[in-house]
Amino acid sequence: MLPKKGRRNKASQNTKRESGKKVQLENISAAKTIADVIRTCLGPRAMLKMLMDPMGGIVMTNDGNAILREITVQHPAAKSLIEIARTQDEEVGDGTTSVIVLTGEMLAVAEPFLAQQMHPTVIIKAYRRALEDLVHILEDKISVEVDTTDRSAVLAIINSCLGTKFLGKWADMACNMALDAVQTVKLDEDGRSEIDIKRYAKVEKIPGGTIEESQVLRGVLVNKDVTHPKMRRRIENPRIMLLDCTLEYKKGESQTNIEMMKEEDFTKILELEEQYIQKLCNEIIKLKPDVIFTEKGISDLAQHYLVKAGITAIRRVRKSDNNRIGRACGATVVNRTDELREDDIGTGAGLFEIKKIGDEYYTFITECKDPKACTIMLRGASKDILNEVERNLQDAMHVARNVLSKPRLVPGGGAAEMAAATLLTRQATGIKGVQQWPYRALAQALEVIPRTLAQNCGASTIRTLTALRAKHSTEGNATWGVNGETGELVDMKELKVWEPLAVKLQTVKTAVETAILLLRIDDIVSGLKKKGDGAGGAGGAPAGVPEQ
Repeated sequence: MLPKKGRRNKASQNTKRESGKKVQLENISAAKTIADVIRTCLGPRAMLKMLMDPMGGIVMTNDGNAILREITVQHPAAKSLIEIARTQDEEVGDGTTSVIVLTGEMLAVAEPFLAQQMHPTVIIKAYRRALEDLVHILEDKISVEVDTTDRSAVLAIINSCLGTKFLGKWADMACNMALDAVQTVKLDEDGRSEIDIKRYAKVEKIPGGTIEESQVLRGVLVNKDVTHPKMRRRIENPRIMLLDCTLEYKKGESQTNIEMMKEEDFTKILELEEQYIQKLCNEIIKLKPDVIFTEKGISDLAQHYLVKAGITAIRRVRKSDNNRIGRACGATVVNRTDELREDDIGTGAGLFEIKKIGDEYYTFITECKDPKACTIMLRGASKDILNEVERNLQDAMHVARNVLSKPRLVPGGGAAEMAAATLLTRQATGIKGVQQWPYRALAQALEVIPRTLAQNCGASTIRTLTALRAKHSTEGNATWGVNGETGELVDMKELKVWEPLAVKLQTVKTAVETAILLLRIDDIVSGLKKKGDGAGGAGGAPAGVPEQ
């Protein structure tokens, strides 16, 4: 019989183990709940979610990241799942729904092992090993090279991303727009390639008109009008100057006191102001620009001098818009007028014009010779539709960027996951010891993607998956997957549904890493005080975790 102290230690160890397992199961339950919310948003037959924010605004979307951004959750594990959807969106811009569904499933298949008292470290080891093999399989055995110069092939890839979205009806137009925008902002210099969609491919949403009227402008669109009614509103081949300074009299930084002894002193001060503004305007007029864009204000007197010189001026332009205009027409943003030089002037634009659309005036700088920035003008019936179209278009542009920067593809429609699952299951037989079972379970977890696709279009899930497993068990059928429209099995080569390898790799890496991270948590300690508990901290229930 154990002495009292030994018995107490053993009992406390058992309690600790029990509490650790309880927290792990709670984390798995939270992850499964989030995955279930998102699961219906996968595939071409995806359902939309209508979200209401506290201010009464409405968002209608099937974009996983947009949905999770609006959801408020208390459980810390659920919060970390929402974070990975955001990371996925920032990194590759697509696959946000897949990554959540996969993570939920990978945690769900770990649950039986925890219930059978298998240590989480063993499961984690097996998961890490499976991830290494999975990445190797995707890169070397399943993926194929794509020729980025073949426009129709790249369009087909973007189309497979848009097929699941609201924009699916206008897929051809949207794919062309996304590819044009990405190819416009692609920059190759000094051996480095850069595709910065966020900064240089701006989406301008203008309610009214039809979606068919949307287009990618070879240049920039700004929601601004001229400052003076006599300024020209259409200029061909304009010389464009970009400023980051005010064309107003410089006011004192803090309180300024001036003592005037004679009445002429006041006139003299006004003259000094006028001379200062005239000096600024003369330094600008000397270079003979046709259009000036400034990020700050323009005084009435400066407008007067500029109108006399036949110069059009637009004020209070956003810094990001100014940078885009600079990239589009070759101008440089200047901070002081006395530093202006001839090579700061942008001459790359073919046309400057101001049009009125609805109630607003818009400035178009188009027909640029070699624009490295562009604006996508979206038209649509309402703001809700425009917001959803913008989200879809951002996904399409990210897919185009991923394909151009890393031109390898894997088959879509759950084919890549099924092929990887089949190969991993075969490799599992060579693993000795208890690790084989979590390894095999991770392979099975990958099947959640084809299963969900079949579910969402109303097909018989068990029959479809069994048939798909049988297909993949024979050689040469690695590209067979589920047609998300009909639920039938098809060869993705013939259906031309491909996904960028970059997205797929990021999805599986993020999913497995997050599953591992959540499995390693064995306790949640709240830093918040419990109501009516003066001690607070560890004594209370964890934040957002219901007390048992």
